[in-house]
Amino acid sequence: MARAPSPDAHWRDSARYPRFFIIDARAALPVMLALVHIRLWTFGLALLAMIFFAILHRYGFTVPVFCRWVGSLLAGPRKVAAPWWLR
Repeated sequence: MARAPSPDAHWRDSARYPRFFIIDARAALPVMLALVHIRLWTFGLALLAMIFFAILHRYGFTVPVFCRWVGSLLAGPRKVAAPWWLR
């Protein structure tokens, strides 16, 4: 039988990223890989993924926003709309 939603639940909570205690759910794939393929490098990969997502959460970034931010850092401040020979 399905449970009724909590009266304290709010529609804004649907935008939150799922977490398993303190571990971000987006780090589940490296953690599952570490559990299935038990090697030191897979545990290191899972640990790095958890640290990466914790740092992103600490600074308020999501993965798409972080990728756009890195792309804008790599592109530099000057954005050219068209090549010089087309102007």
